Amino acid sequence: MTLEEFRASLMMPEPSSGLDMALQALWWDALGNWDRAHACAQVDEADPSAAWVHAYLHRKEGDLANAAYWYRRAGRPVAREELEAEWLMIAAALLASP
Repeated sequence: MTLEEFRASLMMPEPSSGLDMALQALWWDALGNWDRAHACAQVDEADPSAAWVHAYLHRKEGDLANAAYWYRRAGRPVAREELEAEWLMIAAALLASP
């Protein structure tokens, strides 16, 4: 799935069944459902992709200490860019990974 297809899927009532939980978390976040996004990000806390999305979600929430913990778990530096730019960067990276 391309980033454009992923963004277009936001018009659907549910995320595509083929998306992993990290991408489902981003999907729900894009629709403004932080709680559902957070629940998806927590499903596999050992997955670095899920940890990256988890970090983003806590940064968005304003819980920067918790976000920093999840960035460390993801092996990623703490993000400094705008939230929308980070969302796009994460989505593109996850969609490009095998």
